[in-house]
Amino acid sequence: MDKEFEPEVKSESEEFLDGFNVKSIIAGIFIGLVMLPGSIYLGLITGGIIPTMWVTMILFVEVAKRSFIKLKKQEIYIIGYVAATLVAAGMTMGAASLVLQGGIFSEKIWQQYFIRTPQAHYFGIDKLIPSWVVPSPESGVLAKRTFLDSAWIVPLLILVGSNILFRLTRFGLGYVLFRITNDVERLEFPMAPVIAEGVMALEDMSAKKDSWRMQVFTIAGMIGIVYGAIYVVIPTLTGLVAAKPLMLIPIPWVDATAKISNFLPGAILGSMTDLGFLFLGFVLPFWVMVGGFIGSISVNVIGNPILHKFGLIPHWTSGMDVRQTIIATKMDFWISVIIGLAIVVAIVGIGGLIISSIKKKRNRGINKAVVDEYKPPKGRGDIPIWAALGIWIFATIGYILLCHKLVPDFPVVLLVVFGFILTPLLSYISARLVGIAGMPGGVSFPYIREGIFIKSGFSGVAIWFAPIPFFNVGVYAQTFKELELTRTKLRSLVKAELFSFVIMAFCSFLFCEIIWRMGPIPAAAYAYINKMWPLTATFQALWVSTTIKGGSPWMLEAIKSSRIMWSTVAGLGIFGLISILKLPIALFYGMIAGVTGWWPHHIIPMFIGALLGRFYFAKKFGAKKWRSYAPLLYAGYACGVGLIAMVSVAIALIFKSVSQIVF
Repeated sequence: MDKEFEPEVKSESEEFLDGFNVKSIIAGIFIGLVMLPGSIYLGLITGGIIPTMWVTMILFVEVAKRSFIKLKKQEIYIIGYVAATLVAAGMTMGAASLVLQGGIFSEKIWQQYFIRTPQAHYFGIDKLIPSWVVPSPESGVLAKRTFLDSAWIVPLLILVGSNILFRLTRFGLGYVLFRITNDVERLEFPMAPVIAEGVMALEDMSAKKDSWRMQVFTIAGMIGIVYGAIYVVIPTLTGLVAAKPLMLIPIPWVDATAKISNFLPGAILGSMTDLGFLFLGFVLPFWVMVGGFIGSISVNVIGNPILHKFGLIPHWTSGMDVRQTIIATKMDFWISVIIGLAIVVAIVGIGGLIISSIKKKRNRGINKAVVDEYKPPKGRGDIPIWAALGIWIFATIGYILLCHKLVPDFPVVLLVVFGFILTPLLSYISARLVGIAGMPGGVSFPYIREGIFIKSGFSGVAIWFAPIPFFNVGVYAQTFKELELTRTKLRSLVKAELFSFVIMAFCSFLFCEIIWRMGPIPAAAYAYINKMWPLTATFQALWVSTTIKGGSPWMLEAIKSSRIMWSTVAGLGIFGLISILKLPIALFYGMIAGVTGWWPHHIIPMFIGALLGRFYFAKKFGAKKWRSYAPLLYAGYACGVGLIAMVSVAIALIFKSVSQIVF
């Protein structure tokens, strides 16, 4: 292997440095005022998010070069982290999970839409949603399309307060899980090098080195620019002057589900059109991709037609597209299976930790050597475990008190179960999946929260919108791993979190307000949300209606304990078989992801990327060299798309703002 392409091995003796300084502050202000509005707008059109992390890091590296300043990798990483945090997605608190771009106030943009949907009106939900969630449509406040009304004060204060508690939960519990999965279990976190390698490439750029990292990063960036011009720029700019944007490539997918429904009834088939899924397949572990392809195709292409033959998906009819098919097949059969498989992942994860601990005690005994093995590296800036646990406990108690104040009729004991049992359990399982398989988002416990709401005997809709202390913060363990790989001190993250929250809250409010004032949301120009929001609204309305008189019984009928039990048994059997055959365990986790989360639309381009990487590029460049290239290709592509998207979104926002002033 050529020496110039030899991957840089992180020295364990390399010093940890603080990366937060005045450069991070300048970057945060720039992102909040310039990039956040673009992220919101792009999310409405394509469902994607401008990779501001990479765009900002490159921009500041270039500015620093022209100012004869060299940025350290720690500074570059924290600048990128601030960027990513500022445009982080907001999550709805309703029954149907939905990722929204543009910070915390984007959640209220969704809720103002949901309360006025036909789905909410059909079940009478629109009349029952409390005013501390969103003002009533009958008040006329929503028709003004502005947050600058006294009716919004309480909903926005609750939103900000609960988000502060969430960040404390994420930091405290996320750090504890990092110590377990990284320092004790020694998991690899295969996606963490995507960030670390990219940061080191930019450090080379800052030092004006023409390194192999920079060459690979630049090539992928040009691919992203060219593809982004077709995928993002053309629809964005044509949407300014035409009633319907011109899409040379369909956004967000090509869907063949309706076309194959006559000969494969119930089957789901299609592909996402964002080239980033192909590049993601280069990065994720190969056996995760194999398992994901097997799981997704087995369920969605092979399994659904079989279920249809035996009459197990009665709500499906020929001609349904992917959104309608997903609703019908999940509600008729797969919900129970997904819950059963989530239980399997929990059993395997907890069992693995117990077995690992027993083996260590048996082989070595409890002595100073073992204790030292679990100690964090010197200089990393770690805090005591008890302090991290204290932060998490404080935030969870705060959530419980806030939720009880808003929904006093809901049993407090269930809030305790959510906060102190289910959240750490789910988060640990997800941290293991991220650490082993690099799965974005980890794993979820589908419908457990909803099931508890229904079984609690609570009547009404308030609990579905309340700030419940039920989260998956396991994925945050990877952030601490990225700090370690870039040799960045933990205190840098603490300062970055505090600063980015203040900027994010202000800018999210400002630009959600501006874009909402510019026109209704959704609208014809917003291609992605026009397809996805009605689907999400349907699921949310069905769930919420289960706790009101005259609501839909479909959800209650869908969850069957016998299917959950047999799915759990089958999942454990598959895990046992894979273990006996000594196949990669990543294959099992990939299958779980394929069944529970990845549609064929997601897994097909990712699997093609995995095959190209394994059987073409790895042979062409060598396996070791390709493993170094892959993260940089993914990072470079994301940066290229982000750069070109920023230009088009800026033009769109200026155009719409000017047109509002003129007319």
